[in-house]
Amino acid sequence: MSELSRDDMAGVQEAEACYSDEETADLIAALLEREKKVEEQEFFLAQKMKAIELAREKALENLSALEEAEARLQATMARSQTAAEDDLAKLTAVYEAMKPKEAAELFDAMSPEFAAGFLGRMRSDAAGAILAGLDPEAAYTISVILAGRNAKAPRE
Repeated sequence: MSELSRDDMAGVQEAEACYSDEETADLIAALLEREKKVEEQEFFLAQKMKAIELAREKALENLSALEEAEARLQATMARSQTAAEDDLAKLTAVYEAMKPKEAAELFDAMSPEFAAGFLGRMRSDAAGAILAGLDPEAAYTISVILAGRNAKAPRE
């Protein structure tokens, strides 16, 4: 370790000298002001954190309510789909139970797409008997619709 020169010693002694009361008071005032600003910022941050937490809780409540509403909607849609399917099944059974000649008269009055929908759901013997009673052109149109229903379905 090297020894300090006289000039170095004088500089160290000046640096170690006490500040005046006025400088100390200014420093303390500045530190107190800074501490006050930091406390204000901490207070505002705490308020923002509370607001964020409340918003988060509200968002979670809303999400939960939305999920419940979605579940109810899906259940309603499932019931509706089941009811519609039940109605179609009953009507198909009614057409199957009819005499083929009477059913053919009804199917002649239907649009070919509508008629094909029912005939596609029927047992093949009942559908065949109804098709046999239709006008040949109507029977052909319905047959083409039935044959082409799954033409665009993927094969793999």
